[in-house]
Order: sequence, then structure tokens, then C-alpha cells
Amino acid sequence: MIKNILLWRYGRSTWQYDVLCVLILMFVFLTPGRWFERGEPRSTAMHRSPVTSLIVPAASIGENDVRSSLEKQVRSLTGRADVRVTDVRTVRDSQGRTVSYQVDIE
Repeated sequence: MIKNILLWRYGRSTWQYDVLCVLILMFVFLTPGRWFERGEPRSTAMHRSPVTSLIVPAASIGENDVRSSLEKQVRSLTGRADVRVTDVRTVRDSQGRTVSYQVDIE
């Protein structure tokens, strides 16, 4: 009997064929999905990119201590006190004047 089941020797109009089909369908629809997951388990926390870039207009930043002024401006823009500026790039126009700052934050 096991040999017949493994080799699927039952005809389509037999009750054994119907039972085997029902068993296969039960396995497909009732098996928990986690049995087939591979790799690391998914985390429930939402992934946040560690670095984000912002463009801050130069008119809102003072001439002295640009980095601290940018940090204050970015904190007010984002509404977060834990923002840390990691990199600052100056954007200049064709005459060499500072137009804005591209700020990378964490």
C-alpha cells in the first residue's frame, strides 16, 4: 500500500486518489509559513536608514560656526533633539557664493 501511495499508482476515479489529493491540499493550505522561512528572522522594528541628507539654505545660517548653526537648524526642521550632523558639503553657485549646505545626519 505504501509503495502504491509513493508511486501514485491509483487511478483518477478511485477514492484513494481523492484522499491523496485532499491530504496534499491540506498540507499546502494548513502548513504554517514560518516552516519555510530561511535566513535570519524578521525584526519587528522598522528599518531606518542611518544617514539622511538635507539641503539647508545658506541664508538661514550665520557666518560663524557653521556646523553648530546647521545642527540647530536641522533639529528645528526635523523636530528631533537626537539628530547628529555627520557631514557638511557647501553648494556654491557659478560666482562661487554659498547657496546652501548639503547636510548628512544620523
